[in-house]
Amino acid sequence: MRQRLQQVYLSQVGVREQGGANRGKQVEQYLASVGFGPGFSWCAAFVSWCYQQVDVEHPQSAWVPSYASRHHLIYKRGEFLKQTPRVGDVFLIWYERLKRPAHIGFVDQWQDTWVITVEGNTNDDGSREGDGVYRKRRIQRQVWAVSDFVDQ
Repeated sequence: MRQRLQQVYLSQVGVREQGGANRGKQVEQYLASVGFGPGFSWCAAFVSWCYQQVDVEHPQSAWVPSYASRHHLIYKRGEFLKQTPRVGDVFLIWYERLKRPAHIGFVDQWQDTWVITVEGNTNDDGSREGDGVYRKRRIQRQVWAVSDFVDQ
C-alpha cells in the first residue's frame, strides 16, 4: 500500500497552478476531492486526493488540523509516540501566527536531521501558499507532527 501511495504522490511532482492562485486542472481535481471549488488553499486536498487514489481511509478534508487526530499521531514535537515515520505518512507544520497546524504533505524519507517530503501548494521556499507540487528537503525541527493513516 505504501509503495502504491508513493507512486501516486511522486507522479504529481511538477504539477503547477495555472490561470491564477489555487487554480488549474489538476489543482481543481485535488480541491474537488474534498468538495471545494477553485481558489482555496489545497495542500490538504492534495493529500486527500492521493489517499483516495489508493483507498486509504482518512479525514477527506481540506482542513489541515483534521489530520492530527490523536489516534493517528505517531510523532509530535520531536517525540516518537509509536514509530519512526515512514513513506506515505503525513507531516504537519505548526504556524504560531495561526495557533494551529496549517501545512501538510507526505513523508517520503525520514532521515536523522532531514525529512524528504512531497507536498502540494508550496514552492521552492517551502511556503504554505505556493504554486505547485514539490519534492522538498525540510529540517526535522520544522515538523510539528506526523500521522499514519495507512496502518492505523
